[in-house]
Amino acid sequence: MLTSKQRAYLRGIASNYETIYQVGKGGVTEAMCKDISDALRKRELIKLRVLDNSGWTAREAADAIAEQTGADVVQVIGSKFVLFKRNEKDPVIEGIPKAK
Repeated sequence: MLTSKQRAYLRGIASNYETIYQVGKGGVTEAMCKDISDALRKRELIKLRVLDNSGWTAREAADAIAEQTGADVVQVIGSKFVLFKRNEKDPVIEGIPKAK
C-alpha cells in the first residue's frame, strides 16, 4: 500500500512515461497480466491505456490488473493509468519516500 507522498512522487515520475500496454476489446487476459508482471519486474512503474472499444473503464482495468499482478494503482486519469510494483531484489526507482 502506497502512502500519499509515495503516490505523488511516483505520479511525478510517470508523467514523462509513454504508455507501453493497451487494454483492447479482448479485455484483461491472463497472458497480458503475465507480460505486465514481467514489465513491472524490470521497470517497477508502467503506464497503460484502455482503448474505447474495450468495454472496460480505466479504473476497472487498473484494479483487475493490479489484483492479478500484485501491483499498486498509482493513478487513473481518463483512459490511462499507472501501476507500480517494487522489485525488492533489484530496485530501479530510487528516492521513494519511506512509509512511516
